[in-house]
Amino acid sequence: MLEVNLPDGSVMQFSRRVRAIDVAEAIGPGLAKATLAAELAGRIVGADSYLPDEGTVDLRLLTRKDAESLGVMRHSAAHVMARAVLRLYEGVELAFGPTVENGFYYDFALEEPISEADFPKIEAEMARIIKENEPFERIEEPRDRAIQLCRDLGQQLKVEHIEQGLRDEQTVSFYRQGEFIDLCRGPHLPGPAAIGAFKLLSVAGAYWKGDASQRQLQRLYGTAWFSKQDLEGYLKRVEEAKRRDHRVLGKQLELFMIDPDVGSGLILWLPKGAMIRRELEGFIYQKLIEHGYQPVYTPVIGRVQLYQVSGHYPYYADSQFPPIDMADGDRYLLRPMNCPHHITIYRSKPRSYRDLPLRLAEFGTVHRFEQSGELSGMTRVRGFTQDDAHIFCTEEQMAAEFRGCLEMTQSVLATVGLHNYRVRLSFRDPHSDKYVGDPATWDRAEASLRQVCEGMELPNLEIEPGEAAFYGPKADFIVADCIGREWQLGTVQLDYNLPSAERFGLEYIGPDNQPHCPVMIHRAPFGSFERFIGMLIEHFAGAFPLWLAPEQVRVLVVSQKFESYGLEVERQLRAAGLRATGDYRSEKIGAKIRDAQMEMIPYMLVVGGRETASRTVAVRERRRGDLGVMPLDQAIARFAQEIATKALPDPGDSRN
Repeated sequence: MLEVNLPDGSVMQFSRRVRAIDVAEAIGPGLAKATLAAELAGRIVGADSYLPDEGTVDLRLLTRKDAESLGVMRHSAAHVMARAVLRLYEGVELAFGPTVENGFYYDFALEEPISEADFPKIEAEMARIIKENEPFERIEEPRDRAIQLCRDLGQQLKVEHIEQGLRDEQTVSFYRQGEFIDLCRGPHLPGPAAIGAFKLLSVAGAYWKGDASQRQLQRLYGTAWFSKQDLEGYLKRVEEAKRRDHRVLGKQLELFMIDPDVGSGLILWLPKGAMIRRELEGFIYQKLIEHGYQPVYTPVIGRVQLYQVSGHYPYYADSQFPPIDMADGDRYLLRPMNCPHHITIYRSKPRSYRDLPLRLAEFGTVHRFEQSGELSGMTRVRGFTQDDAHIFCTEEQMAAEFRGCLEMTQSVLATVGLHNYRVRLSFRDPHSDKYVGDPATWDRAEASLRQVCEGMELPNLEIEPGEAAFYGPKADFIVADCIGREWQLGTVQLDYNLPSAERFGLEYIGPDNQPHCPVMIHRAPFGSFERFIGMLIEHFAGAFPLWLAPEQVRVLVVSQKFESYGLEVERQLRAAGLRATGDYRSEKIGAKIRDAQMEMIPYMLVVGGRETASRTVAVRERRRGDLGVMPLDQAIARFAQEIATKALPDPGDSRN
């Protein structure tokens, strides 16, 4: 006898072997028709999946109203796309076709390249396949027969994957739809009719299994939604994201650059971008001083031995630059983390409980060797600077320090207008042995951190068991920008590993006159300046608030005969601490205003005959236009007030 527990609390009993769709049919024909997949004991499966023969199982039937169904539908859309490509092109070998955020892709090895001009005919073939509505059928084959099947289909990449990637699997699953058969774990829709509106988006290069030494492939990206309205909404968001792309705006506004002679993933901060970074550094530095942090500076390299003690080398060698071998036999490493250097400062002298908490902060540059295919502008780089700090404290101080880190991160995000976020609190899996430290200590820490976070009433707090780092629980801020995209930014992490006797053996003398091991907290409200500023460029669409804008005010003279007064205005603006320039070209004033608008200058001061005679300025704000004529002192006071309060524009304003 099988008992099936449903989400509404009801229980159904079956004396025969049943599939998820059979349960739906037993409830009613309407639900059976709407069921696209199921969640069985916490795992997403196809609607045709069999339940256990006996016992008790939790089952949730998924319809298009459930978010999980969207991923299943997109997986099926990827198969439909692959089938269409096989129908249209000769000699196609299939690689992998997973879902990704908001869509799917499939990698192909083709004799002729696909371009965006080919998308309409591929989409038309996909529509025909969907109209044919042949069901997705799961089949399982013994390993040897699976290999032979792929050989018969001419799918050598699949043969290689079974032989190497699935070498321990005795049975291999496929999905069949008409003449199309593909190696796949699933799940899939019952049939393609549930695939709503879809569109192919782009084509890019890729490598087999992400290895640049392997065969080059073509990756075809698409998206699929249950309704045309949802698709149109998504495409509008994509266009808006393109308009805000920090890689494009960074070039247009001369904020940063990447040059192949310097190296991929290595940012060159141009003067305007450097000014934004400098303002953010000053802002966070003031926060650090207010909260009792002590600034330090440490080298960007260290001896390999240091990172062997920390465990960063060789365990993470694949994501690091290779060691530097010196003539004297010593070996150095570009640091992947700042913490070993800060730990070295901590243990440079004996510490007492009276010295704690010790808060060491640094804008520390680190290097990690990201694969070339993963690099993206400022958001995925090989060299980046963290607003990093490490707190060494007693276990009794840990909760208050953790709260202080969370509050600082909240304050930093609020200052730049980022209020829409969720906090993910990651705890250990009590059934796993991958974690370092005493389980009782973990239990106390997790209970304390839960109490801290719940007491702060953090928005959208999520508790994630099993997601903690091996060295301690952590809290991550997942921030949504003005068009709803999520970015992982600030983080606060406890660390029981690095201070331990097995690593650096940190100690302090407690009030009992005995040595104790401190708790270590890693925290970085921005995460990294590169990623944070890349995100802000997109959030503000390049139109930064006045306090962050690299050029805050531009003086525009109506004609060159007013240049003398324009220069005087510019000098007074600079003397007041404003970042000001002047446009003294012989262009018409309309062209000068247009150029300043395009360069995202927050304020323009127009100077002509009337302003020169009255020693005033005509103030123009980038979004709102003309604000009227006023004395220069009044304009400067207005700007100073806006900067002091760090006033924010509406980042979603279409005039950005």
